[in-house]
Amino acid sequence: MKRRTTQSAVGDTAHPRGLPFSRLRLGTWPTPLEPAPRLSEALGLRADDLWIKRDDLTGLAGGGNKIRKLEWTVAGALAEHADTLVTTGVAQSNHARLTAAAGARLGLHVVLVLAGEPPAAASGNLLLDSLLGARLVWAGDVDAEGLDTLAGETVAELRRAGAAPALIPFGGSSVLGARGYVEAGEELLEQSPDVRHIVVALGSGGTMAGLVAAAGARRVLGVDTGARPEAEEAVHAYASALTQAPLAVADLRVRTDQIGAGYGTLTEETADALSLAARCEGVVLDPVYTGRALAGLRAAVRDGEIRPGDTTVLVHTGGLPGFFGHSEVPGMLG
Repeated sequence: MKRRTTQSAVGDTAHPRGLPFSRLRLGTWPTPLEPAPRLSEALGLRADDLWIKRDDLTGLAGGGNKIRKLEWTVAGALAEHADTLVTTGVAQSNHARLTAAAGARLGLHVVLVLAGEPPAAASGNLLLDSLLGARLVWAGDVDAEGLDTLAGETVAELRRAGAAPALIPFGGSSVLGARGYVEAGEELLEQSPDVRHIVVALGSGGTMAGLVAAAGARRVLGVDTGARPEAEEAVHAYASALTQAPLAVADLRVRTDQIGAGYGTLTEETADALSLAARCEGVVLDPVYTGRALAGLRAAVRDGEIRPGDTTVLVHTGGLPGFFGHSEVPGMLG
């Protein structure tokens, strides 16, 4: 497999913190921080309490938070002379879509190892995966360990075929990938120095970990989506490695009350949150991550964890294409 090369993404000029490479530039920064006064009042806060960090507006192939991670993980792959990116996910994975987009931007081959079976017709992120030129490998009914095993086998097959593949971790989450959200946290603190609560969906752990490393554990509230077992432990491991400072799992603020029947399912609370954000602010959230994050924020206001007068930021991590691939949405929203 012949490697395609490009010079389209320009990295930083200095290597950070001793790394032998600099990050890529794949997104548009900084992302906006927008007021959400009508949504804030609907939640029971003051009009000027709630802001939305628009990391859905990152600029590449539908946007989303994974671009910040890919700027680091793909930079690491290129430093190892990779010509092919391999990653894993579920059928409507935002990370898979944006890995495909990063590969297209950089002239790299992309192979996506996805849980489940191919649908009769592609929709949402799957349609974009194909449009972006990624090759899909379907894993069938497997757990996370089985998906990782197939990804490893795919990497081995590519090497035997003469390619130079790099395995990008599930969700882009690793200590390296989480650096992207250290930068996001620093960006957010410049935009809102007095922020008291940063509310974000907790999936594979890297996004929350980077925010914790930048803003401190007590300012970040993660709303668990059920994407992986032991998500808190993953956040703890990544954040501890990034800060190299003492941090206990008990220091983390994580809500687990919005998982419902499990990752990928749409709860009534999330459906209500989707409608509320759309009808109050014209902002469309996704049914797996950001909808749950807003539902968790709403619950935190109800139980007094977040109070009127607290400056609060909801991190919009994107995922709009997945909205159109989620079969439960039309029925739940009426």
